[in-house]
Amino acid sequence: MTPRPFRVFLLSPADCSGRRAALLQREEAGHDLARRLRGEDGAELGDVFSFISSLYFRGKLAYARAFARPPRGSAGVHVITPCDGLQEPESKVRLGDLVRFGRVPVDPREGLYRRPLLRDLTALAPSWAEAEVVLLGSVASSKYADLIAPALGGPLVFPADFVGRGDMSRGGLMLRSVREGRELLYVPLDGTARRGPRPPRLPPLPRAATVIRGADPE
Repeated sequence: MTPRPFRVFLLSPADCSGRRAALLQREEAGHDLARRLRGEDGAELGDVFSFISSLYFRGKLAYARAFARPPRGSAGVHVITPCDGLQEPESKVRLGDLVRFGRVPVDPREGLYRRPLLRDLTALAPSWAEAEVVLLGSVASSKYADLIAPALGGPLVFPADFVGRGDMSRGGLMLRSVREGRELLYVPLDGTARRGPRPPRLPPLPRAATVIRGADPE
């Protein structure tokens, strides 16, 4: 595959129907992120998903921000949401948005998820004509790959080291790559085996290396 001069990242969403999302929705929640969600200005989507998904989303966000090379005038990092299509991680969300996200399954058969995502991909695809589009998310399922690749009309790639790893292992791997300034090898989604044996476990990261500003207020 011919190298492309630009690189943009698509990040899969956090599970907004799970336990950690419910923690942010409690009326008695007193930490800073929960207060920001209820405030007039809201909280950054990247911070909210980093809290909900913990190490995995933190790793994706840090990695994408470190290695994105977007075309002029374009954003380099886009977050897939359950029902608002693609959003930049700095975009603001409020409590009602999180509640909406938790009600929509991330499933290609669900129109509330599928239609906004395809709308945004179709709008952005022309500006990505010379960009390598990297999916940071599950490549073994159809939740993202079967929608994104056809909409782009071009190749979609993912980190080869994702194959066989669980979510937390992927998060740790990406944080290490950021610390070392070492980008992972990307392979095309089409024609590459997406499942494989589990690789050896990574040694634990120092806690300071796993924290993104505002991500984990516990």
